[in-house]
Formats: sequence, C-alpha cells, structure tokens
Amino acid sequence: MKYYFIAGEPSGDLHGSNLISSMKKQDPEADFRCFGGDLMKRAGAKLALHYKRMSFIGIWEILMNLKTINRTLKFCKQDLLEYKPDVLILIDYPGFNLKMAEFAKSENIKTLYYIAPKVWASRKSRIRRIRKSVDKLYVILPFEEQYFKERNCNVEYLGNPLTDVISSFKPAETELFYNKNNLDNKPIIALLAGSRTTEIKHCLPEMIEASKHFPDYQFIVAGAPSIPENYYNQFLTGTNIKVIFNQTYDLLNQARAAVVTSGTATLETALIRVPEVVIYKLSKPTYIIGKPFVHIKFFSLVNIIMDRLVVKELLQFNLARDIKNELDLLLFNNDYQNRMLSSFAQLSEKIGKPGTSERIAKSMYQYLISNQ
Repeated sequence: MKYYFIAGEPSGDLHGSNLISSMKKQDPEADFRCFGGDLMKRAGAKLALHYKRMSFIGIWEILMNLKTINRTLKFCKQDLLEYKPDVLILIDYPGFNLKMAEFAKSENIKTLYYIAPKVWASRKSRIRRIRKSVDKLYVILPFEEQYFKERNCNVEYLGNPLTDVISSFKPAETELFYNKNNLDNKPIIALLAGSRTTEIKHCLPEMIEASKHFPDYQFIVAGAPSIPENYYNQFLTGTNIKVIFNQTYDLLNQARAAVVTSGTATLETALIRVPEVVIYKLSKPTYIIGKPFVHIKFFSLVNIIMDRLVVKELLQFNLARDIKNELDLLLFNNDYQNRMLSSFAQLSEKIGKPGTSERIAKSMYQYLISNQ
C-alpha cells in the first residue's frame, strides 16, 4: 500500500518515523511519502516538503504567515493527488492537518489521524470536523479515548509513543557526556526552550534571567533539531550557557532539574524522572486574542494526564522571578522533590508500557485491510 504522512513539527517527525518503521513490519511492500522531517526520511519515506517551512506558533504569527501556509497547503493537496495514496496519515498539527483531512475526504482518500487535536482544551468546534473527515483517530493520552467516544468519533488508545522512545534510550556515562561537551564539574540544570523560534524567543530569555541566581550550577540548553545554533547564540552571548544538540535525553539524564517550555517535552522530562518547572509565554497579541478560547485547569501534559497539580506551571508574566523560586524548591527541598518524583512514577504507570508504535501500526494496517 501507499502511505502519505503529514507532520508539521519535530515531535511529529519523531513519532512518524517510528510509525513508518513499525508499518514496514506489517506491510513489507509499503511505499511512503511525507511532508515531515529528517527522521521520517531516514525511516524510509520520500520527503516531499520539510516541516521547517511551517514553524509558526500562535494566532498572531500564523496570521502574519498566511501566504506561506496557503502555498504549502496548495502544494500538499496537489502532491497528494499526484501520489494517489491508499491512506493519508496525519500526525498532530491540527490547523493544517484538519484542512488536509477535509480535502482527502472530498477525494475519497482514507484518513487516519495519529495524536489527536487537543479539542478538550480549546476550539471544541473541531470535533465536528474530525467526526466528518477522519476515518479513525488514534489518541495518545489515556483520558482522550473516552472523551472522543462520547462525541461519536471512531477512536482508539493504544499507549503513548514516548514510552517507545524512552525505553530505547541508552544513557551515556556521566564522564563521557561531560568530556564530550566540554562541561565543567558543576551540576546541570537543563533548559528545554521549545522547538520553534517563536517559543525560544519568548521563553529562553526568561530562563537565562533566572539562571543568574544559581552560580553553582551550569545551565545547558537542549537545542531543537530544526533550529540553527546561531539563533540560540543571539540570546546566549555574554552568558556561560551552552547549547547542545541531539543529546536531549542524555542532558536530562544528567540534570538535577529542568525548566521546560510547555509541550511534549514536559512529559518526556517527567518520564525520565527529572524534577521540572513548566513555563509558557506567547506574544502579547496572541495571548490577548487566544486567552478567551482556552478552558482548561492545566496546560502541561503531566498535570493534564494526572488531573492534579504535579509540576508548577508558570504562564506569561514574572517568569524569571517565578522560575528562580521554583528551582529553589526543586534543588534544595528534598520533600518537595520526592513528592514530584513519586508522582512521576504514578504517571508512568498511567501512560502504559512500550510498544505503542507497533500496536498502532498493526491496528492501522488491519483497519485498512478490512476496509479496502
């Protein structure tokens, strides 16, 4: 069969690559084409377009880049028609992917959606579009299955793909990691500032400001694969903070604590059992426009899944000051730290066992075979 994947960001590229590798075992004759990234390409998909062209986040930033988005949408529609896949597999990235789902439906192309839009947090009107345009939805958060079932969507929860990635991680030895990256002997605090330039622009300066209060620690930025080093350097010039690429899990494994921009990284950090504080900051126009449309108790995946406050969430204002105060607790209050780590263990149990990519690939293939 022929499979067309669309993933518009690094996490989608990662999970898409693992799904492609697993799908090959189900369908050895499979042919893959994608709008994605380097990982999906290495897994065996022909890369039609790289997600770097669509690295926008926030209502204001999207409005400013509508021409680029519309050109990319037009390209993907045409490319899809020329490729003539048996199925379109969409990964997260809802603003773009729901439009592609509707287009695929109009062309009688089967559509599977992997990593559901977070309609339980905002833009609930998207549920109708999902129900109408998506043949089957694969969710990765435990509570989502019941949520979408109650809204008459064809949905299945088979685990979270991060368990596959983390279970296959083999940590580097401490001495090797420090020597490889020319680090000093100070304990590490990891900074995960996001995967898009807009996130980094708003969040990293707040992290840097907070770091000034901890001279006995070294702060290391986990570089996002799609972001060039010189983009980070404009913020890091004049500081002792380094940026390290392609070693995020090793960095977390060595860290005493982490400051993490809200997103998938908050869950990864928790599953690696690193005490963390979660932050988020948007441009002022995006924050003002978007605030009335968000109706959730928490914005970090850890707290959302656990349905209680496990990690501190800091949003928009006074971030540097509040990061400093939270790091004081994470580093120097053993009871506080141990309660968080205990909750992380409960979170891991709730998420489930590794093998998610294999289970989803098998389910997708069986669905496609039975609905030919």
